[in-house]
Amino acid sequence: MSEKVEVPVKFKIFGKWSVDDVEVKDPGLKRYICLKPTVIPHSGGRHEHRRFGKAEVNIVERLANMFMRPGPNGGKKTKALKIVRNALEIIHLRTGQNPIQVLVRALENAAPREDVTRLSYGGIVYFKAVDIAPQRRLDLALRYIAQGAREASFRNRKTTDEALADEIILAASNDSKSFAIRKKHELERIALASR
Repeated sequence: MSEKVEVPVKFKIFGKWSVDDVEVKDPGLKRYICLKPTVIPHSGGRHEHRRFGKAEVNIVERLANMFMRPGPNGGKKTKALKIVRNALEIIHLRTGQNPIQVLVRALENAAPREDVTRLSYGGIVYFKAVDIAPQRRLDLALRYIAQGAREASFRNRKTTDEALADEIILAASNDSKSFAIRKKHELERIALASR
């Protein structure tokens, strides 16, 4: 009598892209870039009750959440997921690579390493350069990529999907035309001057 062997079901993001071969090179961000395979990246906020819970939310969902900022897409998660899915399709068509890998590379390149903080001694305020925590580095990279895409598509023929795909591709190649890379260099330049 033959036994049934159950093969584990491999979930892919949006049913298309596997995260098995995606590699995170930045050792600081490795713990915070979550690549749990899900069909639809929609956790429903179940991560909110734990400290560092957002580190366990899929990175694609976190990018979609950045598009739900106040404005035309505020609170519309389905619309935000559609924007991200279409952008991943465009990235796949243009580069021929796994778009999740391209997104991870873009986040690694766009994550700033240094920032400034305000210190005041006896009424005198001055700035001091400080290292940024890995969780905040990732948060800033996601914010810059989403903000760059939103600004590129505002009052422009280019759709938000196309703008996001362009932004991710430019950031993945560390191109200074990318809004996220420019913001990172600006932040690090200010920090270098404040050492």
